[in-house]
Amino acid sequence: MKVVLIQPPVQDFYDTEIRLQPIGLCYLKAAVGKYLPEVEVIVKDYHGGGGRRTVPLPEELSYLRAFYSMPDRSPFSTFHAYYHFGRTFESIADEVAAMNPDVVGITALFTPYFREALRTAEMIKKKVDVRVVMGGSHVSASPESMLSSPYVDYVITGEGERPFVELLCYLMGKGAVEDVSGLGYKRGERFFFNAAQNNYPIDELPVPDLSDLPVDCYRLGREPLAFVVTSRGCPQRCAFCSVHATFGNNYRRRSNDRILDEIEQRYIEGFRVFDFEDDNLTFNQEEFKELCLKIIERFPGRRLRFTAMNGISHTNLDEDMLDLMYGAGFTHLNLSLVSSDRQVLKTVKRMSDPGAYADIVKKAFQRGFQIVSYQIVGLPGESLSSQIGTFVMNARLPVLIGVSPFYLLPKTSLARGLTLKEDDFVKARLTAMAIESDECAREDIYSMLITARIINFLKGLDIAEDAEIRDLMNRSWAHERVQRGIHILQRLAQTGCLYFLTPSGEVPNGKFRNGLFFRILKETAYVTCLNGKRITVAEFPVVPHITHTFSNPDTFS
Repeated sequence: MKVVLIQPPVQDFYDTEIRLQPIGLCYLKAAVGKYLPEVEVIVKDYHGGGGRRTVPLPEELSYLRAFYSMPDRSPFSTFHAYYHFGRTFESIADEVAAMNPDVVGITALFTPYFREALRTAEMIKKKVDVRVVMGGSHVSASPESMLSSPYVDYVITGEGERPFVELLCYLMGKGAVEDVSGLGYKRGERFFFNAAQNNYPIDELPVPDLSDLPVDCYRLGREPLAFVVTSRGCPQRCAFCSVHATFGNNYRRRSNDRILDEIEQRYIEGFRVFDFEDDNLTFNQEEFKELCLKIIERFPGRRLRFTAMNGISHTNLDEDMLDLMYGAGFTHLNLSLVSSDRQVLKTVKRMSDPGAYADIVKKAFQRGFQIVSYQIVGLPGESLSSQIGTFVMNARLPVLIGVSPFYLLPKTSLARGLTLKEDDFVKARLTAMAIESDECAREDIYSMLITARIINFLKGLDIAEDAEIRDLMNRSWAHERVQRGIHILQRLAQTGCLYFLTPSGEVPNGKFRNGLFFRILKETAYVTCLNGKRITVAEFPVVPHITHTFSNPDTFS
């Protein structure tokens, strides 16, 4: 039997190239290799490394044309063109047909890209007579919608290793379809869904098999990157999160020895950067501290770097852990703050303490960490004033502000009682700014997204001492990108309008709410840069004279 496992292309305004390694498919390949060694499994990443091409904007997102209307060359740009990232559906189908597999597995990992997964299945089915099975987070959250496609034969909900092995056994005549854990299948017009059973014990799962993926496919900077998973299941029940639909609430952690052996294996294979993709990496504080200590002991003098791009909760961090993480090779912290409003945090069932958060940020900064803090804007029930409060707190701390517009996912508490349809799935992405309310309009969300980019721009300025924004805006800067940003701020101060910097010249941005921007700056009073210096911003100046005029942004590289 031959099996091809596929990571399909996606369509969106942007792509996060460094997070494309299909670790879930590689886990499936390893599990089949352990339990069914006679089965050939090939992993194909048709997303990463496939380039991009412009495609039409989906009708469900047509309202975004008014927001992403210009090819902006300023440092504060958001989005413009809508792209297909990865191989074409036609070329995928041709390549798969040439391999002549018996089974094709396709991951539908993210809800907004479910159509791309279904289109991949359709094109393959039209080329070759093959059984198609789908799994992934979106399938776990909405199995019926995926199984209803005529091009999908089976769906797997929850963790996939045991169900996939059992499905292959059934297809080889070694079991009954009714006994396959977590399987959805069809009989005529009827759908059937088997109950999910426990997956294989987490320490019995083999190390993901990356052999089909060249080492240099996935990089952070210039260094090859590998994903590592130390645990599954999150005991928290944040109202906006659907991870429990796939991994449940039962937290299970691999032994540190197994994790260390995997890192050693990846190092031998050529990887130098390791991203922990856990949903709650530091939940077991003592075990994680021990892991960091053992990394320090086991890899002395080796040039290793560790990240946790999924984000870490500050509630599980303390000074000892920060010291051990930094010593092990962590240089960056992605903190998932959500909000600084205690009542909002209570409402969305998020465990957080804003005071403790600020203390951890300061201690992490003192140790040399570079920090990004993520705030959700547009949370249902959160006032604009509350969101500004979180914004102000992070502006005053030495962190980059990560603004994440809220989107609604199936199988979350916030979606309970709602019937989500396909257009809701398409809008379940950051770029859609789909959910607005009387408290927070889409223009507010958009303006906070740009304001975060402006504040982050200021935070990144290379200043040797505390400064006034007025003085910085009257200074000439050597770096063209910086000068470009300063010019746009000068124009904003002079006219009260934010401008796009397009190849044809400056164009007013009619969707940016400058009043909200000025309010945030006034309440912030000062911005703390990434080097710890402060920029006073309370009195955004009116600039009497513009010293630089850029009529053609294409002169900049």
